[in-house]
Amino acid sequence: MRNRLPMVLMLGMFLAAGCGNTGWVLKPVALGEALKEAVVSRDPGWFVTDKILVLDVDGLLFNERRKGLFSSGENPVSLLVEKLDKAQQDEQIKALVIRINSPGGGVTASNIMYERIRRFRMVRNIPVIAIIEDIGASGGYYIACAAETIIAHPTSVTGSIGTIVQTISVSGTMKLLRIDAKAVTSGPRKDMASPFKPLDPEDLAILQGMVDEYYLGFLRVVAGSRSNLDPEQIKKLSDGRVFTGTQAKANGLVDQIGFLWDAIALAKRRADLTRAKVIIYHRPLGYRTNVYSAAPTGGSAPQFSLINISPEEILSPLSPKFLYLWTGHTYR
Repeated sequence: MRNRLPMVLMLGMFLAAGCGNTGWVLKPVALGEALKEAVVSRDPGWFVTDKILVLDVDGLLFNERRKGLFSSGENPVSLLVEKLDKAQQDEQIKALVIRINSPGGGVTASNIMYERIRRFRMVRNIPVIAIIEDIGASGGYYIACAAETIIAHPTSVTGSIGTIVQTISVSGTMKLLRIDAKAVTSGPRKDMASPFKPLDPEDLAILQGMVDEYYLGFLRVVAGSRSNLDPEQIKKLSDGRVFTGTQAKANGLVDQIGFLWDAIALAKRRADLTRAKVIIYHRPLGYRTNVYSAAPTGGSAPQFSLINISPEEILSPLSPKFLYLWTGHTYR
């Protein structure tokens, strides 16, 4: 049946405004889930073939599927790689705009996404512009550093350069409840950071050494992007604080203040295009009317809903995570 019917019929019900009548619409929908291209704007004229791709990086950045209300959602790392792989094969794409709305996430996920964007730049050798809209903090800013130019929306929040690993101990509560837990391990550090025992100084020193290593890696990424700042300036700005877009511009963390259309216009100029169409990639069923369509291009729920961001995802006592994450936003 699947081979015979490349399309399925989706039944939708619409109410006619003002008359109360009920109508039914049968609409053919593709069965496949491969990314589709949608044109969200274009310059006037015939035969406009050059493209500028707007690629969204939004929500928490972990190399795992997001949790949603009705589905497991997308893996943001996998989705970014899939989009860049598709774009890399399209010679008509002459520039890339990365739109960022993310407080960051995992150290590894942020690094994979950053390196994949850098690889795209090297292979395609086209302009890559990052635009930070609501939030581009910690891992979100890390990814922005892969672009040749970073633009920040005037009301954006960025910065939060640094690393965190959250540990939790419930050993005191367990003692009050007369609950005893003992792990049988192959070595004295095998149960390091277990929530069932206090974090001793040696455990803390080991974790601090790992946090420091990842932090230095973050500083190297910022230094590679911000040639206008010397190492001491970068270190001063990298104590974990966040900045408004205008503060980030004043401190040299971004190149200019602007909006999405400014990023698109800059990409167009850098690519030396006179006419172009702006495109996005999306899954089938994900209708997009324009570049500001409410649902992110991955098809998951809005990036900062309470459904998608929950403390237990980050503060899981059984699996402490090393994070490039602005935690101030996540828990509010």
